[in-house]
Amino acid sequence: MLAIERRNEILERLQKEKRVVVSELSQLYQVTEETIRRDLEKLENDGLAIKSYGGAVLNEQNIFGLPFDIRKNQCVAEKQKIAALAAGLVNDGDSVMLDVSSTAVYVVKELKKKEKLTVITNSVDIIVELYDMPGWTVISTGGTLVATGGAAGARSVALGGPHTDEVLASYHVDKAIVSCKGLDLESGITDYVEQDASSKRMMLRAARERILAADYTKFDTTAFTKVADWSAFTKVVTDRKPDGKWLDEFERQRIECVF
Repeated sequence: MLAIERRNEILERLQKEKRVVVSELSQLYQVTEETIRRDLEKLENDGLAIKSYGGAVLNEQNIFGLPFDIRKNQCVAEKQKIAALAAGLVNDGDSVMLDVSSTAVYVVKELKKKEKLTVITNSVDIIVELYDMPGWTVISTGGTLVATGGAAGARSVALGGPHTDEVLASYHVDKAIVSCKGLDLESGITDYVEQDASSKRMMLRAARERILAADYTKFDTTAFTKVADWSAFTKVVTDRKPDGKWLDEFERQRIECVF
């Protein structure tokens, strides 16, 4: 196993269990405790962990979030359910904007069952996913290429900046499907990266139907920067029935909740 693969697995374990022990990891991966300490030091330098005596704990104050390949493999069943539900809201021939998120990658895999879609995105991962779709029109926003989402492994590759937002503002589409890192009744929709938040706002302004796709772990959490208020959305797609306070707010805002 490569060192980066081991560190990614350690980071996944940290995300699930909130703490790891050097001696246990040493036995699990059949490497020396000094090797594990170097792994934890790397994660600490990346802002993803905090070393403690004999191990490390998750740095839950890290505003940049987890690397894309880690996020993409979290809550897989939940994201697959959300993707199927979101894709069910899209008709053949629709024009759709998709943001830079791990959830959007699952959504686009489901959308590949549709015909003659026009997809506009600033996600390089989605552009690569759709390179061989016959009859589709796939439009890249262009912009500045930026890898976001932490430094412990592979990251989400996004296009962003003023040019990206200008291009997004020039279109009018049937649907925009965006995700986020936090949903809060008072703060609205939030994300970690200001550039991503700006692009999401432009997508919402360009769409007739504005769909938020978020799994249950995002509810009652707040991330670094605001994306939009609840009034910006027409539908919320999630993987399980939200609490009553959320359903009441969605009804008040005339937002359809799909789960």
